[in-house]
Amino acid sequence: MSDLKTVLEGAAGEGIISSDQAIRLLPYLAERNIGINATVARSDLWQPREDDLANPLEDSEAPRFIRGFHDVLITIGIVVLLVGLWGLTGYYGPLPAIIVLAEILVRRQRLALPAVVLTISLVYWIFWATVINLGTGDTVGWSLATHWIIVALPFPPLLALYYWRYRVPLSLAMLLFSLFTLLLAGVFYLIGLATGASNVVLDYPLLSLGIMFAAALGTFAVAMRFDLSDPNRRTRRSDVAFWLHLATAPALLYTTILLVFQLEAGNNDTLFFTGIEQSGYAQALTIVGVVVIMMLIGLIIDRRAFVTAGLMSLGIAIGAILRQNNAGLDKVSFIVLMIVGLIVLVIGVGWPHLRRSVVRLLPLSVKRRLPALR
Repeated sequence: MSDLKTVLEGAAGEGIISSDQAIRLLPYLAERNIGINATVARSDLWQPREDDLANPLEDSEAPRFIRGFHDVLITIGIVVLLVGLWGLTGYYGPLPAIIVLAEILVRRQRLALPAVVLTISLVYWIFWATVINLGTGDTVGWSLATHWIIVALPFPPLLALYYWRYRVPLSLAMLLFSLFTLLLAGVFYLIGLATGASNVVLDYPLLSLGIMFAAALGTFAVAMRFDLSDPNRRTRRSDVAFWLHLATAPALLYTTILLVFQLEAGNNDTLFFTGIEQSGYAQALTIVGVVVIMMLIGLIIDRRAFVTAGLMSLGIAIGAILRQNNAGLDKVSFIVLMIVGLIVLVIGVGWPHLRRSVVRLLPLSVKRRLPALR
C-alpha cells in the first residue's frame, strides 16, 4: 500500500494526474490488489538476497562452511574416497590423497567445507599413524603422561606445516590445542617425576583437576584473544575463535564441575565423584549453577557453544532432581526432554534480547570490546 501511494503521489507531482485523482485512485487500486501483488512477489522470490533486511536472529558467529551444494557434494566424495583408501591401504593411502585434495580444493579453489573435512582427516591420520607406529613398541614402565606426550608430539609440527601451506582456520585452532595438550602432558610428566607417581591423575585428583581447569582457562583466554581482535567477525580470526570456543566450552564446563565435586568431597584420593543419583541435590544443583554461569558467558561473548555444551549435563541434573522428588521413572526422561527443549527454544529465539539484557549490565569499557548488540 505504501509503495502504491508513493507512485500515485509521484504521478501527481509530475502533473500526470491531479492530487484529487491520486487520492481517489489509491483505494480503488488497492481493493483490486493492483500494485500490491507485484511488490509481494518481488519481496518473496524475485528480490535479490542481498536486498533482504537483516534478520536480528541471524547467527553472527558461524564460520563460512558452505557456499553451495557444490561444497557438500565434493565433501561427500572426499569422505567416501578416504574411507575406501583406508580400508584398502591402511594408513598409507589416505595421507597422499589428503595432500593432493588439499592442493586442489583448499589452496586453489578455497572450498570451506572440504577444507574442514580434510583438516579433520589429517588429524585422524596423525593420531592413528602415531598410535600404530609408536604404541606397539616396548612401553612397559611408561607413565600415562609419557604415552600422552608421545601421541601428542607429532601434532604441532605437522599442523603448523599444514596451516602454513593452506591457511585453514581449523588447523590453526587444532595446532593451538595440540600445543596446550603437549604442555599439559609435560606438566603431568614433571609432577610424576617429582612424586614418583605412575598415574598423577589417579593419585592426585584434586591437583590434576586444578591443572586441567587452569589449562581450560588458558585455552579460553587464547580464544578470547582471537575473538576480541575481530569483534565484527569479518575475518578468519573469528573462525579460529569459533573452533577454539567449540572445544574450550565443554572442557571448561566439565573441569569446573569435576573440580567443584572434588572440593566438596575432599581430597581423599578418590577420583572425582560418586554419581549424581547417589549424591542427591548437592551435585545436581552444582551442575545447574555451573551451566547457568556458562550460558551467561556465552551470552556476553555471543558464542552459543557455551550454551550447547551444558545441555546434556543440565538434562542429567534435572533428571536427578526429579528422581529425588519421586517423579515417575517412566515420565522423567520425557519431562527432561521437554524442559531442555524449552530452554533451547527460549534461548535460541530470544538470543538477541537476552544478550542485550545481560550486556547492558556490564561496564562501558567492557561493552565496547564485545561484539555489537543486534
